[in-house]
Amino acid sequence: MEAKKPMSEGTKSVWAGEKEYLVHGATQVPVVHSVAYNYDDIDVWYEVAIGKRKGHIYGRNTNPTVQAFEDKVKALEHAEAATSFSTGMAAISNSLLTFLVPGDKIVSIKDTYGGTNKIFSEFLPRLNIDVTLVETGNHEEMEKEIAKGCKLVYLETPTNPTVKITDIEQITKAAKAVGALVFVDNTFATPINQNPLREGVDLVIHSATKFLGGHADALGGVVCGSAELVTKIYHYREINGATMDPMAAYLLLRGMKTLKLRVEKQQENALKIAQFLSTHEKVEQVYYPGLETHKHHDIAKKQMNGFGGMLSFALKGELEAVRQFLPKLQLAHRAANLGAVETTVGPARTTSHVENSAEERAALGIPEGLVRYSAGIEDIDDLICDLQQALAAIDL
Repeated sequence: MEAKKPMSEGTKSVWAGEKEYLVHGATQVPVVHSVAYNYDDIDVWYEVAIGKRKGHIYGRNTNPTVQAFEDKVKALEHAEAATSFSTGMAAISNSLLTFLVPGDKIVSIKDTYGGTNKIFSEFLPRLNIDVTLVETGNHEEMEKEIAKGCKLVYLETPTNPTVKITDIEQITKAAKAVGALVFVDNTFATPINQNPLREGVDLVIHSATKFLGGHADALGGVVCGSAELVTKIYHYREINGATMDPMAAYLLLRGMKTLKLRVEKQQENALKIAQFLSTHEKVEQVYYPGLETHKHHDIAKKQMNGFGGMLSFALKGELEAVRQFLPKLQLAHRAANLGAVETTVGPARTTSHVENSAEERAALGIPEGLVRYSAGIEDIDDLICDLQQALAAIDL
């Protein structure tokens, strides 16, 4: 008998995780708003409550709509299990706090998202957790720090907002040599472009608010990995209460049906925009892993299926140039979000690293003149024309 062909990522985006939750002949997963679930048999109720039988008992724990979302992401990331959260930062913080205890050491990179960086620089040290941040892309230095011993290695690749790349396979091997867990924030890449679990990573994290949802109308986070690890995170989350709302889960499910289509168009646009900006006289530097001039282009090419819809660029004239440039854009939301079908732009000082001071941003290698650009699905000629006229308005 001929083996069944595995579903492609585009097909999984549409179908995975849904069939079990379709009711009354509906073709779409319903939004279940019920807080609690009735059981006439107290023994069945108990078995569901302790996880011996499938089912739901209380909305802070699980929900059918939310579970359909988790199952879809689980399929796309080739994971055994997934659990969701109210936001991406809830997914990150809950995952870290599930496993770290006073006296532990974590090794990460300097270029993580600003909220994540605050956890590393402010909150974990309060708990007597040692945090070592290494220059992003310096693989030798990172391997040396890991070799000294640590409980956990945390990566974000590509990074927000400078889209730097870390070799997942190389760093994961170093971490496994000392028995450390490896977490990867896969938000920028999405499961369409990168599957870190296949590189030996333990847990993959997404801010579902971004590319997974794709329409800037729902907050959420999700963690995928082995059933053993995800069960521990789920237990921490169900007690601490950072639960995903069922309506958000529905919106994220709906958005994910077009995930592959959106990502393919967004990264096609992003590459052409990066190429255009790299030759413009008013642009100091362009950050995009799809450019051959990117420091770690070869690593990105090895571990990613595409280079993503995110880029950033530094303007000559720094912050004053940004002040003149941004208001002139007509085909972009100036907002603190990314990954949506509409193009979204903003400086790091008001988006990814608004929590950090100018000095902290400088130490992280983020210039004040940096613009983060989330390419949408608009016609590329329109986007480039819009950039041309906005750049022409800069007068310094």
